[in-house]
Amino acid sequence: MRFTPKGYGGHRRNPDEVKRDGWKEQGLLAVAVDDDRLTWPERELVRQLGERLYGKRERDARHG
Repeated sequence: MRFTPKGYGGHRRNPDEVKRDGWKEQGLLAVAVDDDRLTWPERELVRQLGERLYGKRERDARHG
């Protein structure tokens, strides 16, 4: 007998699993601009893409 509604409880995926599945299943990419796994040119590309698509971040807009 089930005591919780379907979709509640059970295994909770970590954020990297969600990001990986989003990329593989839907072609969506979620990348933090300060991800240590990226080189400086890769982080700069991510920052530039983010600014082009969504504008400057609030933190960056105040300082420059």
